[in-house]
Amino acid sequence: MIKKRTKRKLVWLAVIALCVIVNYVRTTYRYTGPEVDYTIYDDDLVPDNPSLHIIKYSGYYVMYNTEWKLPLWVKYELTARETSGESTRTGKNFKRDRTVDIEQADDDDYRNSGWSRGHMAPAADFKWSEEAMQETFYFTNCCPQNQSLNAGQWETLEEKVRGWASRFGSVQVVTGPLIMNNEHGTIGNNVVVPDAFFKAVLAGNQSIAFVMYNRPENENMQRCAMSVDELESLSGIDLFSEMDNDTEARLESTYTLHHWGL
Repeated sequence: MIKKRTKRKLVWLAVIALCVIVNYVRTTYRYTGPEVDYTIYDDDLVPDNPSLHIIKYSGYYVMYNTEWKLPLWVKYELTARETSGESTRTGKNFKRDRTVDIEQADDDDYRNSGWSRGHMAPAADFKWSEEAMQETFYFTNCCPQNQSLNAGQWETLEEKVRGWASRFGSVQVVTGPLIMNNEHGTIGNNVVVPDAFFKAVLAGNQSIAFVMYNRPENENMQRCAMSVDELESLSGIDLFSEMDNDTEARLESTYTLHHWGL
């Protein structure tokens, strides 16, 4: 895992990654700020992989894998103010993002597959903006997800995150799929079905992570919880790499269920 490396190494990798991303992401969504650290992945997944593309939307970032036709992660901040708004899901359906010239899944891949279209950045986190919510309905933000999980325990976790944003003022969220044994194979035109999903949350000077398997039943939320360090070991992703090393080590090594009301 790329973690606790020297500042020089991080800067060098970031420069290389930025050059590559410019070649693969159209001008409208080129990265222009410091919010996402391009050194987030293991050496075998650094962003000179032509299958990986960072896309900046109005409410979140996504690292998209055109080989798997899945987002590898989505990342955003949710504030207390943003937990309410006038935008709704009415009339919105998943579609390709035509503003980026990359290979994506489409509706035919999911139709009659037995898997639901699962948001990684949930639409309900973006009620504050019609544009931001609409952008959550791109297939760049979608994974094949068990319907019972999607409408059950996973949705409950998403609601918890909005509650934490209201309680703490804001939360940092990273969400994505986990591909381990790929026991579910693919659907449609080679869209990979994840084995599990993760969500990591940072708020109130503490962090927590969750892993839920892509099946109807999981353990209760407390048993799905883990430290961010544990999730990073499992996923290979340095989830909050924008933090300095000392802060990262302190916040990610443990979690307290009581802090999160669990």
